[in-house]
Amino acid sequence: MRTDTAPTPTLLKNYKPPNFKIDSVYLDFDLSQKKTRVKSKMQITRVAAGDLELDGEEINLVSVTVNDKVLSRSNYRLTQNKLILTKLPDQFTLEIENTVDPSANSTLMGLYVSGGRFCTQCEAEGFRRITYYLDRPDAMSVFTVRIEAPKKSYPYLLANGNMIESGDASSTRHYAVWHDPFPKPAYLFALVAGEFDILEDSFTTMSGRHIPLTIYVDPGDAGRAEYAMDALKRSMKWDEEAFGREYDLDRFMIVAVRDFNFGAMENKGLNIFNSSLLLADAKTATDMNFERIESVVAHEYFHNWTGNRITCRDWFQLCLKEGFTVFRDQEFSADQRGAAVQRIKDVRALRGRQFPEDNGPLAHPVRPKEYLKIDNFYTATIYEKGAEVIRVLKTYLGAEKFRQGSDQYFIDRDGTASTIEEFLESFETATGEDLSQFMRWYEQAGTPRLTVTEDRSLTTPTAAHKITFAQKTPPTPGQAGKAPVVLPIKWQLISDDGPVNEPQMTVLTTAEDTVSLPRQTVETTLSVLQDFSAPVILEIERSTQDQLRLMGQDPNAFNRWEAGQALARRLLGNMTKSITTGRTPKADRALLGYCNALRSTLTSTEFDNQFKALCLTLPSHTDILQSAKQSDPLAIEHALNWLSRAVGEHLQSDLLTTYHALESDAPFRPDADSAGRRALRNRCLALLASAKSPVAATLATEQYKTADNMTDEISALVSLTRLGGQRVKHVMDDFYNRWKAKPLVIDKWFSVQSMRHHAGGIDAIRALTEHADYARNNPNRVRSLVGGFAHGNVELFHKLDGSGYRFFTEQVMDMDTRNPSVAARLLGVFEVGRKLDKTRQALIQDELAKVIASKPSKNVLEIAQKMKTG
Repeated sequence: MRTDTAPTPTLLKNYKPPNFKIDSVYLDFDLSQKKTRVKSKMQITRVAAGDLELDGEEINLVSVTVNDKVLSRSNYRLTQNKLILTKLPDQFTLEIENTVDPSANSTLMGLYVSGGRFCTQCEAEGFRRITYYLDRPDAMSVFTVRIEAPKKSYPYLLANGNMIESGDASSTRHYAVWHDPFPKPAYLFALVAGEFDILEDSFTTMSGRHIPLTIYVDPGDAGRAEYAMDALKRSMKWDEEAFGREYDLDRFMIVAVRDFNFGAMENKGLNIFNSSLLLADAKTATDMNFERIESVVAHEYFHNWTGNRITCRDWFQLCLKEGFTVFRDQEFSADQRGAAVQRIKDVRALRGRQFPEDNGPLAHPVRPKEYLKIDNFYTATIYEKGAEVIRVLKTYLGAEKFRQGSDQYFIDRDGTASTIEEFLESFETATGEDLSQFMRWYEQAGTPRLTVTEDRSLTTPTAAHKITFAQKTPPTPGQAGKAPVVLPIKWQLISDDGPVNEPQMTVLTTAEDTVSLPRQTVETTLSVLQDFSAPVILEIERSTQDQLRLMGQDPNAFNRWEAGQALARRLLGNMTKSITTGRTPKADRALLGYCNALRSTLTSTEFDNQFKALCLTLPSHTDILQSAKQSDPLAIEHALNWLSRAVGEHLQSDLLTTYHALESDAPFRPDADSAGRRALRNRCLALLASAKSPVAATLATEQYKTADNMTDEISALVSLTRLGGQRVKHVMDDFYNRWKAKPLVIDKWFSVQSMRHHAGGIDAIRALTEHADYARNNPNRVRSLVGGFAHGNVELFHKLDGSGYRFFTEQVMDMDTRNPSVAARLLGVFEVGRKLDKTRQALIQDELAKVIASKPSKNVLEIAQKMKTG
């Protein structure tokens, strides 16, 4: 739908409960790809004076009946998106019949067709595309669903809850009836119908209940769902042990679909997954795919309590379910794959996605105050920062009190649609703590700056060593002044021989506080914000020697890694300045010290391989861009390439030795240790390729030819593309020809193509949009090519002639005509504009003006306007 007039925002302060409660709803579906008939029968009770306003979009209304009386057109009002009923009794039965066209639904919201199968996606506001209803999260009801369809085409008919009846409707048609005894909002409704292969297993809960588990996948793909099934069972066990949460329905189901806007959806008892986050085997999936599947399967399962049994009162409370559940899946992954490594990965994701959002025109509080389209607020701030806020709460309270508070929350709020205030009230009840100031984390946008200074006066032998912590959150759009938040700060003093005191924690609740301790007799460096104990930007004066001391002696693994990243950021910042002024970077003592510290980590027996791989990974382009002002993105990219080459050259002998030492002929395993071995080996190969080592091409070619898993194969492919030359086209064509029958692998091919250097420039990327396998309606394929190009191809995306920006805008506007949700998420890439040089800023502003002038969807308009004026 195009926006011909300025849309009206929804405001948190205007929240009002619905006038009616839907006690129960019976839905009857007669499935047809072009004309599905939907009948609903609702038992409704009045709770306040006023009309009943039901939401509906793209629906053909057939009839409305109240207490068995068919209403004439004069008895109700029908607008573009509402069905309004007046003069209703206090209790009544409402029946609605309508039809929808799933085959024409390219938004992939509501009921749609994917690969010949019926599928739904109702979060956030998709149910209104199925039938008229109170499509809001605080309207919770008990659902019973009857589905009827041809047997041959749709042998499986699935919905939420437990199947209570099934059978033949005729010689060619059959039906199934599903009942979910737990009240839920419409956004958790799910329906799937089609032909699948199935993978079956079971789980016995802590109370001894036997739960059948079924995963539905494309025919022939059942074996590729085995890892997801294993992850599901581990998740169910972990949630019982870590949070005391037991599964409640009689069965649990997951369905994989190819066309899906998101990663997955937690519909009660019937999770629907993007196939890219469910299907995996050694040949077609990378270690990152396995890791993401494990995490997302856990995330959606954990939603059964943090999202389903307890949902959010309104969409402004979205972080109540998403932030808490991301925290829970991060804790699960930390237990499965190592706490230190997982923490590093989580913080890298936070800094790469959320920090830029928090410090730009799209900044918003963890609980927003207004929105045009709630789809646009499924953001890194809601998810990743929301999880960090929960982690701050746990760090502040301690593990024991945090568990007490979460237990109390599940007791207090089970079966309700809740708010952030009610969440914190449960923790206050359980622990006796006053968390009123903690609420600021949810109300204020922006990333706090934590400034740490030291006073090591040597005027007298007894002079104290003083450490001052100060916090300040800069202004963000719509929020000029910020109050201090609760900051738990973990810190420790480190000497050349290791720590000189035990880890400490200072809770900063004011703008500034000072800690005093005895003067040290040895040179020390302050290791502050250990484990990244609060989501802040740390501002502290450190010399190269300080960073090297922490890289070598800090017992906190996160801060040891962080010291290396901080030193690399400094080196890259200096190199970027040199390149911008036309000078070639030069090696200096800081670079030599950095490389020697990396060598010590690489050759040490103290660390696991995954940690070593992370230490050898340079800060991202986004990291450097965010710490700069009005930078040339190409200069940053050249600096990254220069430093990668320098590290590769300096460590060449050790990289080669390590690469060969990590070779293994053992069968593929997706466990953390095996994945760590591959990660370090492939990181060594990447650095050798960056250094243009004479042996790099030979090693990469041999690895590509002999790899028995996708991790090693795709890593070799990427290294070969970096090395360039005639070999690139050959290996890219070979990869495509071998994998063209596997859509998820071809997504990887498009992604590598989108990010590599092309002699043909933008025209080569444009040509990929005309490739026979490029599917413009498929979100995965669009994200692989268009998203991969915008995020990963710095040279072409940021071309000074603006051609990269123009191509990107064309693709976003094209996607907006079919799928506004995906288009809006893509457009968010332009948020980077505020960090670029003025010439590129102006080019991006021109593109945003073009988008706004095209009268786009509300989704795209909201993002474009914020970035244009931000």
